[in-house]
Amino acid sequence: MTTKTGTARRDNAADTGSLLGIPVSEAAALPAAQVLNGLGSTPGGLDADEAGRRLGLVGPNAVRTHHAQPLRILVRQLRSPVLILLAVTAVISFFLGQRTDTVVIGVILLASVGLGFVNEYRAERATDALHSQVTHRAVALRGGAPVEVDVTALVPGDVVRLVLGEVVPADLRLLTTTGLECDESVLTGESLPAEKAVPPVASGSALGDLICCAFMGTVVRAGAGTGVVVATGARAEFGRIALGLGERQPETDFQAGLRHFSVLLLQVAVALTSLILVANLVLHRPLIQSLLFSLAIAVGITPQLLPAVVSTSLATGSRRLAKLKVLVKRLVCVEDLGDMDVLVTDKTGTLTEGRITFTAALDPDGADSEQALRLGLLATEADPAGGAVGAVGAVGAVGGNPLDAALWAAPAAAAHPVAGYVRVGLLPFDHDRRMTSTVVRTPDGDQQLVVKGAPESVLARCTTIPPGAEATLAAQFAAGSRVVAVARRAAPELTVPTPTDENDLTLVGFLIFLDRPKDAAATSLQRLAALGITVKVCTGDNPLVAQKVCADLGLVSGGTLTGAEITGMDDAALTAAAQTTTIFARVSPEQKARLITLLRRRGRAVGFLGDGVNDALALHTADVGISVDTATDVAKDAADVVLLEKDLGVLADGVTEGRRIFANTIKYVLMGTSSNFGNMFSAAAASAVLSFLPMLPGQILLNNLLYDASQLAIPTDRVDPEQLQAPSHWDIAFIRRFMVFFGPISSLFDFLTFALMLGAFHAGAALFQAGWFVESLATQTLVIFAIRTRRSPFLRSRPSRPLLLAAFATVTVGVVLPLSPLSGILGFAHLPLGFFLALAGMVIAYLVLIELAKRLFFAEPEGRLPHLRRRGHRHRIHRRAARFSVGARLLQ
Repeated sequence: MTTKTGTARRDNAADTGSLLGIPVSEAAALPAAQVLNGLGSTPGGLDADEAGRRLGLVGPNAVRTHHAQPLRILVRQLRSPVLILLAVTAVISFFLGQRTDTVVIGVILLASVGLGFVNEYRAERATDALHSQVTHRAVALRGGAPVEVDVTALVPGDVVRLVLGEVVPADLRLLTTTGLECDESVLTGESLPAEKAVPPVASGSALGDLICCAFMGTVVRAGAGTGVVVATGARAEFGRIALGLGERQPETDFQAGLRHFSVLLLQVAVALTSLILVANLVLHRPLIQSLLFSLAIAVGITPQLLPAVVSTSLATGSRRLAKLKVLVKRLVCVEDLGDMDVLVTDKTGTLTEGRITFTAALDPDGADSEQALRLGLLATEADPAGGAVGAVGAVGAVGGNPLDAALWAAPAAAAHPVAGYVRVGLLPFDHDRRMTSTVVRTPDGDQQLVVKGAPESVLARCTTIPPGAEATLAAQFAAGSRVVAVARRAAPELTVPTPTDENDLTLVGFLIFLDRPKDAAATSLQRLAALGITVKVCTGDNPLVAQKVCADLGLVSGGTLTGAEITGMDDAALTAAAQTTTIFARVSPEQKARLITLLRRRGRAVGFLGDGVNDALALHTADVGISVDTATDVAKDAADVVLLEKDLGVLADGVTEGRRIFANTIKYVLMGTSSNFGNMFSAAAASAVLSFLPMLPGQILLNNLLYDASQLAIPTDRVDPEQLQAPSHWDIAFIRRFMVFFGPISSLFDFLTFALMLGAFHAGAALFQAGWFVESLATQTLVIFAIRTRRSPFLRSRPSRPLLLAAFATVTVGVVLPLSPLSGILGFAHLPLGFFLALAGMVIAYLVLIELAKRLFFAEPEGRLPHLRRRGHRHRIHRRAARFSVGARLLQ
């Protein structure tokens, strides 16, 4: 119900112009009550109607848009150096009066840009549809009641709850804090968490000193709190930074490889063009004809439809992954996924079912203990007053501990064993202490400090350890159970506990939980091993539990390291140990990130699969960050790939698809550069000795257009199993070596064709050009069947039907053109029958020689130098900004 007070509040907000919010620096200098009043809000937040009205006026709390933007996609297509070269050639041809050449180049441009645009636009539409399925929620007070809302629906005046692991959804003026600490490194670069408090700060304080505010995009590292939204979207501090960077994402390894390859092609094209132009001018050929011929050679050596082939491959892969419910945030991440050769994963929900169940509460000797259960229920972040089950349900909705949720869901908790107990104070869980502490008052009026957490952390703070405790722990760990220790001490004067109060404890007992190994995990691990991926388990759990789960799933362990052992190792020692170690247990977030950094220094492409707040640093550090839809907000934000189902089998499908795409892209690159290089080298040599051009500029461009069109079917091609067993990487040196090795073989048969046309057929210019046109098109098109595989073509490796049909259709068109009515327009003469008989023999001989050369070339093992991959601050901001995204245009 809307009250007069509520109406007056809204009117006041409108009158003061505060609907757009208050700059966080100004809000920090004001008392919390004054900020609430200025925003027309209360500690109970806004009502739903008022929040909706403000959302319509202020706009969504977003800094990114994930809807497909056609103009931006089109601009990306036009950035290719290959297409720029084509465009320059078309313009020069037009002004020099070579209309046929201009038309041919224009068709090539339209085909490349059009196909790339259509496929990338379709892929982005599919990706956007999946992106919309991944929601980011925050808990806001609407009309005094906590409700979940999408982060993009928050408006100034909303009161928001913060809990461990959440990304702060907007700039907030804090109203309450309980041990609240935030990681503000995304804004300030400071690695240590910032402690938060409620009192205002001095006016004009620096951003890092605004301790009474929590900033959009930062992460809650400890504690809890509430705050009122003072700025959203682009008006927040993080929003200004994110918008200042623009929406262009940092370059991935795959994109860098494409860029380096394009640079290589341009270098070769410039060198060859310059050489041919100089040679023709020395031979006193007409300047315009020499210039056009040189430019045609430059265009001919470049695979013009490479952007279209890449976009088609990525789009096809994206659609296949969409059917598997794998969200790839950017198309190029598909190939980065295939690049992975080490997977570091957590245990819970990946190797196990992720459904944690409470099984028993035991005393130190292993007997059932109702007291351990009662104190365990009290030491949660839910308030037990008035019946805890409902309270825990509310906490669970905003990121509560799954162990606590399992404890409250147990039948023993339904009897309300905490009735009559009152919680006085709370110190929430954090990943450094690994404990939660509460001060409770018993029905008898006594006051106790109850501490619950990791057994080693709790036992280290107990005055004595009962004799049977170690044996009880060992038995539970050996059974694969997760164990939480509970301890207590008298605390008559204590209200709000601090870490220094967690000492002189008496062990009460243990809470036992079970998370069973996932049935399908063993098969998934075998699939990953077959793909050449080394799996390492990085968990905060006990090492014995992790070892038991791995053994049950058949994952052979190369050893175990604990966080304590890692702390004592320098980088060199840890790098050596990490190569063989399989299990890393009781590790901190910083240790996970350090481990991944050291693995990457050895040239390994490392993927990390995690879903908790303590996984965010590792996700940012990995080459491919992988999370799941049920993960904490900070984990999803840090990931490149989000699995809508947490299943290693789905991940294996993604890796396979990434490698298939890369393999087919490389087929086009290798074939195009080698055959094109040979043909253009032949043209350069022939132009130096013939009295006429070996092929007219328009004929060269038409030859390449037909050839490239046939290769658009490559993304549909089959990939040999051995090409999927290990990741492939861009290797420009290998591509250059392949081009130089196979190119001259193509030139050899070109020279045989020259000899045949001049010696046997006494060809003039038109007949010579027609003969070489057909021979070069036939050889460079059909050679795909040899180069596409290291196996024997057709016998042990069959091409896809579309590729087969496209190749033979192209050769047919090439043969027919000189015999058709278009031959005169194109500058061709009719070829005699004897030429086609000779052509068949040369094509067979060429393919046989290529097959022999292929065996020789690949007999030498490939080497690849490791390289250090780096991800900087821009990368983190772009990932975090993806959280504040809407599927519509932003008007900011």
